[in-house]
This record gives sequence, C-alpha cells and structure tokens, in this order.
Amino acid sequence: MARADVDGVGAFKVEADFGVAGRDEWFYAPAVGVGPLRFGMTVEEVVEATETLGRTEVSDGARDHAVFSPTRKVAVHRRGAAHPSPAVTAYVSQAVGLFCVAADAVNGPQVAYDGIPLVGRDLAELESDLIAYAEAMDVAFQYMPEGHAGPDDPGVVLRGQPVGPVLRSRPLFMVPRDGAYTEWDSMPSEEHRLDGRSTA
Repeated sequence: MARADVDGVGAFKVEADFGVAGRDEWFYAPAVGVGPLRFGMTVEEVVEATETLGRTEVSDGARDHAVFSPTRKVAVHRRGAAHPSPAVTAYVSQAVGLFCVAADAVNGPQVAYDGIPLVGRDLAELESDLIAYAEAMDVAFQYMPEGHAGPDDPGVVLRGQPVGPVLRSRPLFMVPRDGAYTEWDSMPSEEHRLDGRSTA
C-alpha cells in the first residue's frame, strides 16, 4: 500500500507503520465482495476460493436469532501464522449464501477503503484518518453503534478486536441477509460478542 496524501492533510499510515506489513492485499467492491470472495457464494465455493490462503474449518454458526436461516461459518487459517486466530471468517446463510466476511486484526488480509487501510489499525488512529479524509474530500463518514468511525458505506461495519492492550480494527464486509433491513441487523452474533468484550 503506498502512502497517500490528501490535499495537504497529511500522509495516512502505510501498513508497515502499524505492524501489518506482509499481509495479502484484497480489493473490496461494495455489494459484490472482497478479495476472492463474492457475496452469495456457497460454503463449498468459499472453501475453494480461499484454499490458497490456508486451511479451512467449517462449522455451524450460532442460532441466536430464529428469524434467520441456518448459517455456516468458514474459518480460514493462514499457513504459518504465529497467531491462532483465523485470518478470515466467512458467514454463509442457507437462504442467501455468503453475506459477511470478517478480516482478522492480526492475521487478516489488508483491505483499503479509498486508500485508507482498514485492517489491524488502532481504532483511534483509524478514526483520525477517516475524519481527515472526509474533511479533505468533502465526503461523509459514519459512526458505528459503539462509537467507532467507519467509511460511509453500509457494507463496511468496523468492529474492535482486542490485541494485547489495544483495540484494533476488524472490518466486516457485508450485505443484508434473510430480509434484514441493514448490514448491522444482519451481523453474526459471534461478531457482536467480539467487540471489546472478549479476548482475541
């Protein structure tokens, strides 16, 4: 990721500046997908698409909301990663296919939004970059219900993942599932519980 300067506001940090150099870089396309994953994929297609990243584990998702059809969770573990957490967790609904991709703050691929890296960032630093970008480009940004700033894109939901003493960014790339009105309403319950309330 090259350093970006937005109209004299200052340079946004590159990956090496916050300890995530060497990550794969994935491209995000709103309502389409992220990296090799496309919304609507089946579990089998997700496993096939991520086989170059590492080994996969498929399990049943939590059934906290009876209104949603059963969900399968595909955890993709990066080959050779020192940290045990999956690099990517994909959630596949029986009704709509792949609807959510979570990029792990420690092992996940880097995904940028208009040049701003979103994965593994200190949430306060990321918020500063997003606000500076919004002011320089005269665009909006949004706040997550917990108070974290995020891009002005309903398909990007920023979560916090505890990494040591720091809450780092764990973006979810999403589309609504099973008749839900918003991506926030569609969020897997496993991701709700992660945000600052359990250890990584």
